[in-house]
Amino acid sequence: MLDTIKRFFERHLAAPPSTDEPAADAPPVRNQLALAACALLLELAHADDEFSQAEQRHIEETLTRHFNLDEDTVAELIRLADQERRSSVDLYQFTSLMTASYDEGQRMVLAEMMWGLVYADGTVAKHESHLMRKLSQLLDLRPGYLAEAKQRALKTRID
Repeated sequence: MLDTIKRFFERHLAAPPSTDEPAADAPPVRNQLALAACALLLELAHADDEFSQAEQRHIEETLTRHFNLDEDTVAELIRLADQERRSSVDLYQFTSLMTASYDEGQRMVLAEMMWGLVYADGTVAKHESHLMRKLSQLLDLRPGYLAEAKQRALKTRID
């Protein structure tokens, strides 16, 4: 499975060459972040045991816009992230990468994307709300900032 992910990153998400690029066998951090963000979004989408079309659309649009990916790449990323999500023991492997690589503002944007997903199907399930609180702790977001992200996501949905 790791070879599949590596080939996917090499084909679709390769970062531009730089002088301080990591080892050749390590996927660029940007690619790891896309996979981690997608896995978190999928975990949240499945929290209420119902993965709606609205949630699917939200994830696709978010990944396309945030990571500047085309439709085919997003579909493959979702497939691979779902495999990673299902085989992971916990969410820490995804959130730790985000906290190590993103500053607080970027993590806030991620929280907005996640709240947008929660609101995508029109209802906030108890499990989704609980998972958002858990993710906010793992992403080291202060409660006030999480509330701001929630309000911005809700405002975006209403507008």
